[in-house]
Amino acid sequence: MGFKFRKSVKIAPGVKLNINSKSVGISAGVKGARISTNTKGRTTTTVGIPGTGISYSNTVNSKRSKNKTISSDQARVQATSF
Repeated sequence: MGFKFRKSVKIAPGVKLNINSKSVGISAGVKGARISTNTKGRTTTTVGIPGTGISYSNTVNSKRSKNKTISSDQARVQATSF
């Protein structure tokens, strides 16, 4: 089990700066609706019914991964095609 670091700082009403060991993000919204984005390219939209515990969250990664993974079939084709 490792240590984690997370800090959230209120910038303005409904706006927070979120800092953790791997990225920095900002989130904004009102009770029941929020949008968040961070330096890794992740954007999360959350909508919920306050006081019920019912919510819906959608996350999109907008930055492309630097390390592309390929299937074993693609690796075989690449290895035999030179």
